Amino acid sequence: MLIFWEQRLVFLATPKAGSTAVEVALEPLASLAVQRPPQMKHADAAHFHRHIHPWLQELTADHFTTVALMREPMDWLSSWYRFYRRDESDTDSAPESFDQFVQRYLRRPDSMTRPIGTQAEFLTGGGTRVDRIFRYENMPAFTDFLDDWLGCAISLPRINVPPAADLTLQPDTDAALRDALAADFALYASISDEAAAPSTF
Repeated sequence: MLIFWEQRLVFLATPKAGSTAVEVALEPLASLAVQRPPQMKHADAAHFHRHIHPWLQELTADHFTTVALMREPMDWLSSWYRFYRRDESDTDSAPESFDQFVQRYLRRPDSMTRPIGTQAEFLTGGGTRVDRIFRYENMPAFTDFLDDWLGCAISLPRINVPPAADLTLQPDTDAALRDALAADFALYASISDEAAAPSTF
């Protein structure tokens, strides 16, 4: 999580959606950068509005706009899978295939994508949606927004690129996953026009 005091902007770091690259690029510009523990680094919309925003508003009556990235749901899960496969120190718990990983995820989502279950929960939990959500796959729209809001040119590094992997799913697994992530697919589809909207700052 990054807080930009003067600009009244807060970046909420959606896990596995480019948050590390954003933090590397923007930390020098932020008034406060929360890197650890993971529960605070990846504070979601509900926790921000319940705990952090009231604290900020004790210091100023201004509203702080929240912004975050969302990754295409299937690609988001594949990134988690490749993360586990890359972690050779944990080979006993690493899933053998993407299909096996998805089946584990369907049984208990937060056990495989800690500390959150779905991106929709992270971005809209507690009835408090992040103010501005951008597609991870449309990074230029996000950086244009930052350029405008922060008043400087933003260039994001490409880091933590996971290795390629076989992402084949059995038809039944694919159908069950799409049903489980229905809220994520709906949210992702809803942000295409929002991401292209001009800044109101």
